[in-house]
Amino acid sequence: MTIKIINTSEHELPNYETIASAGMDLRAHITSPIELKPLERAIVKTGLFMELPIGYEAQVRPRSGLAAKKGITVLNSPGTVDADYRGEIGVILVNLSNENFVIENGERIAQLVIAKHERAEWISVDVLSETARGEGGFGSTGVK
Repeated sequence: MTIKIINTSEHELPNYETIASAGMDLRAHITSPIELKPLERAIVKTGLFMELPIGYEAQVRPRSGLAAKKGITVLNSPGTVDADYRGEIGVILVNLSNENFVIENGERIAQLVIAKHERAEWISVDVLSETARGEGGFGSTGVK
């Protein structure tokens, strides 16, 4: 699959680091560092604009290293970039640590996964089929 992309940053295009990688790293495209205090959030621009084919989305996900080591994650994870969106890709980062975190230009801030999706059609009914689980949710299957 090919995707049209405009890169207004000085950074390389997102790419797969290994043959089995599902995601590509997104880099911050900022003119000055952004300091995130504990529990603070910011939209960090990437300088990337894309044209996805209809039936696909781009999912913006946290980077596991940033989350585990620094407490930095994507607030609306996964963020969705729809096929009809043509604006700059921004990443909503939040600092869940107890320390300030500084985002530098070019820093890898999130990962992007391209995913195919389906469109659902609703059918209104009065009754749903029975299952062994029924209405049980939120831990009702016995997993502790």
